[in-house]
Amino acid sequence: MIKNLVIRPALEEDLPGVLALYAQADMDQGRVLTEERARVIFNQFKTYPNYRLFVALDASQTLSAIGTFALLIMHNLAHQGTPSAIVEDVVVSENHQGQGIGRAMMAKAIELARECHCYKLVLSSNHKRVQAHAFYRKLGFQEHGLSFHVDIQP
Repeated sequence: MIKNLVIRPALEEDLPGVLALYAQADMDQGRVLTEERARVIFNQFKTYPNYRLFVALDASQTLSAIGTFALLIMHNLAHQGTPSAIVEDVVVSENHQGQGIGRAMMAKAIELARECHCYKLVLSSNHKRVQAHAFYRKLGFQEHGLSFHVDIQP
């Protein structure tokens, strides 16, 4: 575990580090947004009431992101109005995996969901990411239902 791990909401200046994390082979295989396009989208986050990007940093080293995740708190009319949380785009630097960063990030996501009185926190993971599935199971995540998607082509 990194002693000086800091998990905080991302700032615009964190975007180059976040994009580098997304470029890893197990995430987006090097295909990422330009910094300019990422800034536009990042600023759109401010229009969502409860959608934030987080970064994990080793404060004793560089202040470049070594992990990241996005968290959406979604209000519901079902479930008697109880909100739910969705975590997305979870990634840790290949050089920092196995050091408790992912565990700390998921603990932070769960803590934030609890603070918002969510009844659940969900995530989806590609079938190919077998190691990620084992990691999530170790954290107490359980498979629940099925996840479906449809590709929408522009």
